[in-house]
Parts: sequence; C-alpha cells; structure tokens
Amino acid sequence: MGKRPKIKLTLIEKKESGVCHYNHKTGDTFDFDTERGAMCPMALHVAFPYIDILRYGCSIPGEEGGTCVFCCPDAKVINVFKIEKISD
Repeated sequence: MGKRPKIKLTLIEKKESGVCHYNHKTGDTFDFDTERGAMCPMALHVAFPYIDILRYGCSIPGEEGGTCVFCCPDAKVINVFKIEKISD
C-alpha cells in the first residue's frame, strides 16, 4: 500500500456571528495528520467522511478533484472549511 496523501483543512469563511468555541478564524490552516488536535471536534466529525473519500482516491460530487467544502455543525457560528488533498 502506498503512502497516504496529506490533507490540509483551511477555514475559508464564517457565516454567522456566534463565537467559535475553539477560536478558529478565517485563514486558519491545519495539517490533518499533525494538527487535528487543534481543531474543533464537531468540525472534524463532519470532515472525517470527506477526508476518507478524498484520501483514498475518490471525489466528492460537485466539487473540484481533490477538494471539498463543508460547514461546522454549530448553527450560531457556521465556519466553512475547505479540505484539500495534497499530492506529492
């Protein structure tokens, strides 16, 4: 089995005025393999299926290859993240 590609998550937008409990700000970027502990667990819970789909060679319908956009589940915050599969 080959080496898994790296995954980068970036907070690209905030839709509501509530306070993020993890103090995430637009522009924050995280390496999934080394920095996921710094991310909000609720957002990661949503991200996991998309990360697996991208990491293991599939794509998300309606998204550009190797990427996906998703929202955190906190309706008072609604942080929008972009997932990117980083190819070597």
